[in-house]
Amino acid sequence: MDFATLKSIQDETQRVQKTYEIFHEDARLTHSQAAQVEFLTTVSYIEQYLHPGDRILDLGAGTGVYSFYFARKGYAVSALELTDANIRVFQSKLRPEDPITLVQGNAMDLSCYPDNSFDVVLLFGPLYHLQREEDKQRCLAEAKRVCKQDGTLFIAFISNDMVFLTELCYDPNYFANGEYNKETFRLDDFPFVFHTVDAARRVLSEGGIHVLHEVASDGASELLEKQINAMDQENFQQYLRYHRYLCEKPEFLGMSNHLLFVGKKERR
Repeated sequence: MDFATLKSIQDETQRVQKTYEIFHEDARLTHSQAAQVEFLTTVSYIEQYLHPGDRILDLGAGTGVYSFYFARKGYAVSALELTDANIRVFQSKLRPEDPITLVQGNAMDLSCYPDNSFDVVLLFGPLYHLQREEDKQRCLAEAKRVCKQDGTLFIAFISNDMVFLTELCYDPNYFANGEYNKETFRLDDFPFVFHTVDAARRVLSEGGIHVLHEVASDGASELLEKQINAMDQENFQQYLRYHRYLCEKPEFLGMSNHLLFVGKKERR
């Protein structure tokens, strides 16, 4: 299936299903040192808020990269994923001893989970695809409902502003021919939905999320993929320390392909 055919699909759920028949999610976070930067950074923030015995909900779990990581460290994980392609890969990796309950479903409807059930809620895929503001808010409301009052939410967005530079690496004519508004530099929301830092902040503020951390989760890692992948372990580990030094600096937030927000439910 090509992008033109994908774009013609009107039903949002079906379009997301077909998107992950084109994009193979399983290796995205692990196939190279540069690709691991987002995963390692995100894990380091989650681990700051985890306690023994905590229950984790992984919404938009993809093929289970985060689910398997934490389950195999002994945490009980509930995973919800929408797409058939990702479900198949996830199931193929499940071991009988893995403390994971996998459900196929939509993050806007978490009726299969009771209120205040989870200590940690990961929302790392759904907001990559929801275009309507009311759908984003419905998704956040459901994530908040199933999160304990003192629990922690980890929410990811795809950043609008860095994509121009990473696309330039693949297409020298991107600035002339890329699919974006040439005046406002707003990317077309296809096949993914993009947010500036301020737009992401507005979504979370309207959703009643008190933000604790704003993180440029992969920073320049895709832009510098060749150089990072060529590093030996000593240099790579020091690069990760450098990335962690930068990743919450306000002046660097927009220059990242992915944004991570860590927050709590606002008390009302």
